[in-house]
Amino acid sequence: MADLSPARERGLLWLLALTQFTIIMDFMVMMPLGPQIMHAFAISPAAFATAVSAYSWCSGLSGLFAATYIDRFDRRRLLLVIYGLFALSNLVCATAGNFHMLLLARAFAGLSGGVLASIIMTIVSDIIPVSRRGAATGVIMTAFSLAAIAGVPAGIVLGAHLGWSSPFYLLVVLSLLIWLAAAWLVPSLRLHLQVPPPPLSQVLPELWRLLSDARHVRAFGLTFIMMVSHMMVIPFISPVLVANHGIAPQQIAWIYMAGGAATFFTSRRIGRLADRYGKHQLFRIMALFSMLPILFVTHLPQIPFLAVVAFFPVFMVALSGRMIPLQALLTTVPEPQRRGAFLSVNSAIQSLGNGCGAWLGGLLLSAGSGGQILGYGNNGWCAVLLVGVALWWVGRVHALPALRSAAATS
Repeated sequence: MADLSPARERGLLWLLALTQFTIIMDFMVMMPLGPQIMHAFAISPAAFATAVSAYSWCSGLSGLFAATYIDRFDRRRLLLVIYGLFALSNLVCATAGNFHMLLLARAFAGLSGGVLASIIMTIVSDIIPVSRRGAATGVIMTAFSLAAIAGVPAGIVLGAHLGWSSPFYLLVVLSLLIWLAAAWLVPSLRLHLQVPPPPLSQVLPELWRLLSDARHVRAFGLTFIMMVSHMMVIPFISPVLVANHGIAPQQIAWIYMAGGAATFFTSRRIGRLADRYGKHQLFRIMALFSMLPILFVTHLPQIPFLAVVAFFPVFMVALSGRMIPLQALLTTVPEPQRRGAFLSVNSAIQSLGNGCGAWLGGLLLSAGSGGQILGYGNNGWCAVLLVGVALWWVGRVHALPALRSAAATS
């Protein structure tokens, strides 16, 4: 573990959370901008789902490739290089002039963004002991809250007044500022290099050993199940609210702000509860709790706009609350010298699940004669079914024995 003062540790965690914030905003801002993007490029909901999936699939491919090199470099240097490419990818996205160019730009963004998520969690695992890792993961997960409170609403407002591409210009500026702060605050992290990485001739065999390890496979399976469930619902909330419930696109910002504000205050608390009561147990509680909000949002009746705003914090807390103990649990599965590679593959699996979930969710939807979106209820039932599978599957995912012992004695 890196020897950092408490103040610098907190500063580093919040910097990593801000880095994660830009990655999440880059991904999430596409969803509430869906109606504008579909109108601007004259595309269907299924085509829009393809644009969302392009990011996820390329993110998955880059994360899988990163498993072959992420543990060969200083974490700090790798973070700065990949994050610089991420800023560039958003500039390319902002200048896309047609739908095909947008697809290519989102693919480019996915190639860089997919690696960053695993680098961030690897750094957290390197600097935070397992007994406090749930709380640290809660800090990182506040990035989702910040994206919902500030990032997505800012993107919606900018998109409504300056065009759909303006949020991506904002991301370029934010990324450059955070890159400068990271260059100053992130320490050199080379402890994992004390165990020499395998020679290049063993890269592919080592990757196969990583992928075929039974404990790893069970962890990857849990990630995939949860991400497919997640993305069968999330990308289509804004288009359905606009098309089926008559909510104006600019009003979507209030819904995300309400949900994000709630998760900002609950994420760290949920992380501490995961440390206290066990990551498996809290995951099961939050996953079970999430079923009702999922079914409600996918079978939403005609209710006042203020009622939708009041409901969304429950939905966001439920869905983010199950991911915090899950992410903390996954950091305990691999050996330290293979942690970066494991989390890179897991990030790839997560992105693959995101892409598959959005794609499958889009296939279940159709456009009605009045412009409404049909079939969203089926998405909800499929998502809940997958959550039920995850409730059973999580019992098959176990921490490294040495880390279980360390957590028990802390």
